[in-house]
Amino acid sequence: MINIRKSGERGHVNFGWLESYHSFSFGNYFDPEHMGFSKLRVINEDWIKGGGGFDSHPHSDMEIITYVLDGALEHKDSMGNTSVIRKNDLQKMTAGRGVLHSEYNHSDTDVVHLLQIWITPAELGLKPSYEQKKIDPVSIEGNLKLVASGSKEIIDNEPIRINQDVDLYIGSLDKGQSIKNTFDINRNIWLQLTRGSMTINNQGIKAGDGVSISNETEIELSTSKSAEFLLFNMN
Repeated sequence: MINIRKSGERGHVNFGWLESYHSFSFGNYFDPEHMGFSKLRVINEDWIKGGGGFDSHPHSDMEIITYVLDGALEHKDSMGNTSVIRKNDLQKMTAGRGVLHSEYNHSDTDVVHLLQIWITPAELGLKPSYEQKKIDPVSIEGNLKLVASGSKEIIDNEPIRINQDVDLYIGSLDKGQSIKNTFDINRNIWLQLTRGSMTINNQGIKAGDGVSISNETEIELSTSKSAEFLLFNMN
């Protein structure tokens, strides 16, 4: 079963300094039909104007992933981490038993465009932790690149660790390219298209669309232009 969550059907807020679209219920946006999907609880697509950002605020018992599409985001947290997350950077914060953090546009003039993703953890009360990884754009071309995983066999310089049975891939397609992949029929797949347009099993989608896939064993992705996307493989 393939269901498309159209970009324009998402929840939407605009606070001037922040414009955000919510794939699932979040904040003042409540939709009982879209409370999450499998282990995914939040996918927010944010545009933060120059100088804008989120003051220090708490999180707990959540795996929080940030992927910067354009611009740069400045991060500080109560674990002592201070970093700048730039275009094509992937950041993961295990909030666990509690953490404070702030996020600001690193530029006073340029907009930063990002996805913030929340995944429910397999265990509560975990020790808070932080990871950040640069994704080489060449490595995702015509490919599903594993960038984060719940596998306990992860070693140094491999994907970021998620405390849940989730594999996160990033991929891109150029004009005329396609990817065909097979999955266990018992797995749940979510695809979030971040740029361009493409087809998934011959159904057209565009930037901002999300696709939930259940009880399927194979998907084929193709484009006549170009596309970039995130794909979550979950139990």
